[in-house]
Amino acid sequence: MVFNPFKLFLPKKILGVDIGTSSIKIVELSRWGGGRTLENYGEIQSATLFKEPFKLSVKGSYLLSADFISRAIRAILDEAKIKTKSAIFSIPDFSSFFVSFDLPPMTEKEIPEAVRFNAPQYIPLPISEITLDWKVIAGVPGDKKSNLKILVVVVARQVVQEYQRIARMAGLELYALEAEALAITRALVKDNKKTICIVDIGVQSTTVNIVSRGVLEKSFSFDFASGNQLTYAIASALDKGYVEAEEIKQKQGLLSQEKSINETLYILVDPLLAEIKKISSEFYQVEGKEIEEIYLTGGTANLPGLRDYCAEVLKKKVEIPNCFADFLYSPILNETLIEMGPRFSVAVGVSLQGLK
Repeated sequence: MVFNPFKLFLPKKILGVDIGTSSIKIVELSRWGGGRTLENYGEIQSATLFKEPFKLSVKGSYLLSADFISRAIRAILDEAKIKTKSAIFSIPDFSSFFVSFDLPPMTEKEIPEAVRFNAPQYIPLPISEITLDWKVIAGVPGDKKSNLKILVVVVARQVVQEYQRIARMAGLELYALEAEALAITRALVKDNKKTICIVDIGVQSTTVNIVSRGVLEKSFSFDFASGNQLTYAIASALDKGYVEAEEIKQKQGLLSQEKSINETLYILVDPLLAEIKKISSEFYQVEGKEIEEIYLTGGTANLPGLRDYCAEVLKKKVEIPNCFADFLYSPILNETLIEMGPRFSVAVGVSLQGLK
């Protein structure tokens, strides 16, 4: 063992890598004592670098285009002059599976075997083809009167191997993999002890996560009201191209004076709000906990008018939290980071895992 008296004063740096459907986001964070600094960040859209998509659909599932993604990651690292190699990658909702179940009172040592025995009955894949992780989200291990609730996260081994390959091809050292829902919870909820519904509106899907007292308890994903659907709907309504429709969506959104845009967006957003109501009601019936706040995140969170409309329909406090709020960074970046925060919440969340 080598003693280094200066080790406590040297920053630890880690990369958080979020491979999204249409873009890749990378965040570099460092830690000095108890403080955290945003060292660097970068993003690249798939259309700017490749004609092919980042992901290939095979038999109803998604496989990553390893060659394309590794090249994109290297491009970001080169452009931003990022030298850090240790990285944590996020696993998207469509590549992970969440399930929770109850266990009778038992000690902490007994839980792993009990999870391995009970989990297969809830998982649609053979146990030999998956990697799983779990955590206790309710109950006290070792308390003979306390039942336990276990949250299990499942990822296919093929997906894990593909991420390992991507990291290797990009010249990065893969420190860990983590599901998006867990990363977003860490980045946004922080010390909030309320029961919060996090709505992550991505390009191709929307995920609703319910977090109570800082613990992720439920995660649901569906395809409607995604960013892409909203853009294509505007393009169709106005007979515009995708790029122009995307610009109209980002600038006008639900506040547009164009009636056809308003009607088109509301038709897609209303089913999402109805689904949030349904999920919240079912969670209250089963867990006895009422949703107290709603967080919007993901690339579509900043859609003009969306936050106010959600608050009006759902009768809840709705926020768009800034995942960069607790970091040290140049004040000149403040407005930029507030605007891009919803897109980077996953990358920030996974990188924070490496600074624990």
